[in-house]
Amino acid sequence: MAARKKVLVIARDDHIGDPIGAIFLDLEGGDAEVARRVREYLGRKLHVLNIELKRDRATVEVEASPFSQEADRLAAAAADLARKGAPRNAVAMFKQALELDPLGGQTLHDMALALLELKRHAEALSALRRAREILGDSVELLRILARVCVAMERIPTAVGYLERALELEPNNRVIRRELTALGRRPPPTLLPARGPTTARRRSR
Repeated sequence: MAARKKVLVIARDDHIGDPIGAIFLDLEGGDAEVARRVREYLGRKLHVLNIELKRDRATVEVEASPFSQEADRLAAAAADLARKGAPRNAVAMFKQALELDPLGGQTLHDMALALLELKRHAEALSALRRAREILGDSVELLRILARVCVAMERIPTAVGYLERALELEPNNRVIRRELTALGRRPPPTLLPARGPTTARRRSR
């Protein structure tokens, strides 16, 4: 099966205190140690092609040979189990799908929801962060990340995720309410920009 390439974005704020988070520091061993930690974090299923390290994020190009069709079937069956109230069985099947396609961002997202239902918050947080690295930021994903962090009593981290969500949708009232509930006053609502008004001349 043809290899598939993907660019992942590992956010520094997601990994403060984690072994992978140390790549943003001055590691003894330099680039070789950074590459070793990234490979260890991503796992043996992904082949690291390139790493670009910035102050707040690492952009990592990877290659995998996923069995995507079979993985999609397993993920769909797992999602069906979750909808039917069997999250434990769903998680096991989601993991099987990820063994076949480690770049399954939506699979990671859906597995995290099942883990959240089981109150396995640390595992849910890990899965959501991996999903974010693959799928990128969205308001929905950031709000779920915040929800998990609240359940784990990581309030400052939850606030950070909600503030990032508010950057994407500045006028989202739900995000504003959630920030207020956590004791953070959101910035004023942005008014929609108005274009220049033009006076119409009445034809004579």
